[in-house]
Amino acid sequence: MLTGCYVMQAATGQAAVIHRSEPIASVVANPSTPQRTRERLLLVEHAREFAINELALPDGRSYRKYADLGRPNVVHNVVATPEFSVEPRSWCFPIAGCISYRGYFNESSARSYALRLAMKGDDVSVDGVPTYSTLGHLPDPVFGPMLSWRDTRLVGTIFHELAHERLYLAGDSALNEAFASVVEDEGVRRWLQQVGRASEIAGYDAAIARQKEFASLLLDTRARLARLYATKLAPEAMRIEKQREFGRLLYRYEVMRRDRWQGYAAYDAWFARSLNNAHLASVATYEGCVPGLQRLLRDSGSALPEFYARVEATRGMAVKERRAALCQ
Repeated sequence: MLTGCYVMQAATGQAAVIHRSEPIASVVANPSTPQRTRERLLLVEHAREFAINELALPDGRSYRKYADLGRPNVVHNVVATPEFSVEPRSWCFPIAGCISYRGYFNESSARSYALRLAMKGDDVSVDGVPTYSTLGHLPDPVFGPMLSWRDTRLVGTIFHELAHERLYLAGDSALNEAFASVVEDEGVRRWLQQVGRASEIAGYDAAIARQKEFASLLLDTRARLARLYATKLAPEAMRIEKQREFGRLLYRYEVMRRDRWQGYAAYDAWFARSLNNAHLASVATYEGCVPGLQRLLRDSGSALPEFYARVEATRGMAVKERRAALCQ
């Protein structure tokens, strides 16, 4: 019954998105549309054309429409792990396969479900998501809050979500997200070059480098916790050591922020909460396979169609076999 309720809220939420969506061309042509909105939607159209023509991404129904739902996040994702494990729980659905989160259009529903999991002893996180992909099964729109993003984030998100439509391997969240992230980063660099903004590539690369250092720090803590949990200490002793690891993580971040990033504070909000295994699981889902796929892209001569084909060739593999081939 709970699964039925979950599917129903997803269907209802998606129906609301479709109902609120209108063609970008109509919004741009409407004289009452603010000039800033019109300019951002024209950028979306340009990014979509670039994705199709230069990145060999699919020309489907997505990002032809605009939807302003009047809220900063479209869905909220719930991630959960056992108290003494870094491996996220998974939920299995038709089409998408097994994924390491549950998405809710209503924030209170997400937090209610997270509370139920926490009361059973799980570590949980609830994070707002400003956009998502239905893998081309439905016409995904551009959402209102996206228009306030900087150019590289907006354009990169279009590339990222269309990459999901280009390739999606059911039951392998880490590979799917890493693949889309690699396509996004490569696409943004190529886009900046084409539109005459090559001088901004260095700044973009610096931001990506910080992102990777942040992810590396979290992945290292996740590995340390995995080793700790394998020791099978008594629960009370395990909890103490667990908190020490999270305290060490915060200290290492503060040192990196001060010494390597010269006070760059964009990640402070991420650390300004009580961290647990579930927060680290989310980062592992998005970042764990990225270095291996970046190497594969280089080995493909930076030719995206060949890169896509080499990842696609692993479709018949078991998840562990695929990870060994692509993510190491």
